[in-house]
Amino acid sequence: MNVHAPHAIEAIGLTRSLPLGGEPVPILNGISFTVARGEWVALTGPSGSGKSTLLGILAGLDSPSAGRILIDGEDVTSLGERRMARLRNRKIGVVFQSFNLIGSLTAQENVEAPLYVTASRGAAQKAAREMLALVGLSDRLRHRPHQLSGGQQQRVAIARALVTRPALLVADEPTGNLDTATGAQVLDLLARVRRELGVTIVVATHDAAVAGRADRILHIVDGRLTGPAARVEAADAVGRAV
Repeated sequence: MNVHAPHAIEAIGLTRSLPLGGEPVPILNGISFTVARGEWVALTGPSGSGKSTLLGILAGLDSPSAGRILIDGEDVTSLGERRMARLRNRKIGVVFQSFNLIGSLTAQENVEAPLYVTASRGAAQKAAREMLALVGLSDRLRHRPHQLSGGQQQRVAIARALVTRPALLVADEPTGNLDTATGAQVLDLLARVRRELGVTIVVATHDAAVAGRADRILHIVDGRLTGPAARVEAADAVGRAV
């Protein structure tokens, strides 16, 4: 984590277009905002509004067509795939709605996986055990995904996303495949890891209960942030860019 960076995320004029029938179709339309270090922000909006595209850019899985994006003070807008992969491994943890665990690996092995390129096997094992203890799964280290409940699988996925101690945790509908009670437990867990690790959290969600746990909501409609706060942040970002 860059303790000198003023923001965990700084987005300036993000635009994303995709080709459709030979013509570019705008998905994001000049989005600007900042997220403070340690803040929990929810991205909301109707289907097709652009929030999944924005989340992909924040996670380093996609690039904007125009504009700039800084993660933990580092401008990642034009990074090549290899450098972007290294940055994702160091600074960004991603949690998916469908968990995306490797079925043939144990819980501990799934959590170890992001560390294989940067740490020794022993160090990776130790870090994975510590992170699984943090999410309450010390008794499930050798269980494979099919032996775990949905809530337990999501806890493993959260531990895997956090094992590299990233500055930013990006989650796409993290409770979407869970029942209400289990979803609430996952949200409690996210609140606890934010408090204990100081991680910044950005969650894309359709669920009002999930959005209600955030410090702030960024609502997207037709590829644009809506509301007075969005207009103020956009003006501030433009001022910093000039």
